[in-house]
Amino acid sequence: MRNIVFKRKLYAQMLLWKKEKQGRSALLIKGARRVGKSTIAEEFARKEYESYILVDFAIASKEVNRLFEDMMNLDFFFLRLQQIYAVALKERKSAIVFDEVQLQPLARQAIKYLVKDGRYDYIETGSLLSIKKNVKDIVIPSEETRLTLHPLDYEEFRWAMGDVATMPLIRQNYEQMLPFGDAVHRKLMRDFRLYMLVGGMPQAVNAYLTTNNLQEVDGVKREILDLYEDDFRKIDPTGRASRLFSAIPAQLTSNASRYTIQSVLEKGRLGQVEAVIADMEDSMTVSLTYHANDPNVGMNFHKDMQRYKMFIADTGLFVTLAFKDKDFTENVIYNKLLSDKLSADLGYVYENVVAQMLRSLGHELYYYTFPTESGKHNYEVDFLIAKGAKVCPIEVKSSGYKSHTSIDAFSRKFASRVQRQYLVYTKDIREEEGLVCLPAYLVPMIGK
Repeated sequence: MRNIVFKRKLYAQMLLWKKEKQGRSALLIKGARRVGKSTIAEEFARKEYESYILVDFAIASKEVNRLFEDMMNLDFFFLRLQQIYAVALKERKSAIVFDEVQLQPLARQAIKYLVKDGRYDYIETGSLLSIKKNVKDIVIPSEETRLTLHPLDYEEFRWAMGDVATMPLIRQNYEQMLPFGDAVHRKLMRDFRLYMLVGGMPQAVNAYLTTNNLQEVDGVKREILDLYEDDFRKIDPTGRASRLFSAIPAQLTSNASRYTIQSVLEKGRLGQVEAVIADMEDSMTVSLTYHANDPNVGMNFHKDMQRYKMFIADTGLFVTLAFKDKDFTENVIYNKLLSDKLSADLGYVYENVVAQMLRSLGHELYYYTFPTESGKHNYEVDFLIAKGAKVCPIEVKSSGYKSHTSIDAFSRKFASRVQRQYLVYTKDIREEEGLVCLPAYLVPMIGK
């Protein structure tokens, strides 16, 4: 299986860093495991510099690691590095990449002195969790520009498919609020459902493009999930993190207004697993949507740390995790999504992909519940995002649009706070009585 290097939007931000910083800061690319951090770092170094050295601390020799124990003589340090890797470095025209930098904390500490020296540019990659953990007894460098790499978003996925026309088309229709028409909309939804199944993990996308076989794709995603399980066991040897992660699909299916720890862990209480949840969030394998106690600008000041929902950072992984206990041939979600026959109990897949798309655009995620007039039930707005001085409520449906009582009630209750209200569903674009109804593939337009 050949490996394809995909076009990523982060590359433009990296170019901006190179141009603006001119070596005055190192670039730290953080993100979950297997999102493509190493690939984009090396691709950037290869294309944008005359030469580069890639120091992969996952396989670096003892000799390389020992170099970071004494950084007093940088001339000697650079001389030995060039000799070991057989690469000639050129002042202000070369880069040094520290891949998986969390495995060598002394290298990260050395960034302060390397940047001050100014001869070369430095790019680091690592997971946020490991970077935070492996900092004991070292000085954290302030000379870092941090960028986050997410799984491929939908536009990047279309680029990978060789399609550069779709996103400009849907952007234009969104701006003018023009329906696509049945035939075009059906194709756009079919393309989007493929994205939901494959996901945005580069290895899974690569498997799809090289094999055109969803069973092969599913196998790749299972390997990534197994890797995450191993990571969670390192975070928490008791297995709590792993169980909490595996239960995400079931938690969303239950339609509960929050993730209920007690239903997953025996005698589980938030206070007992608070640090585990924080580590899971830092690993960027999950996204947490917190309850906004006061749905207004500055929701971060009013988020309820004890009430949240948990989503998988990549919907392709979510699909596989939901049916990980079954063989691929028994995995009904692939056939149901591809044929547009997703049953109501599988509608949570759409919630997960909306969470993923909003998160990749940089939005903090919130939701809101409040009692109905009778007091017997609750209204629930799936997502709230801040825009300017107001908020935008978002309700997600896996099918039609005729019932949207929660978002209607929210907009009446907080009329002065609402900028625009959105219903995300599977039908064509339309607007009625102030409610913007958008097919799921248009969610990236909301967040901009």
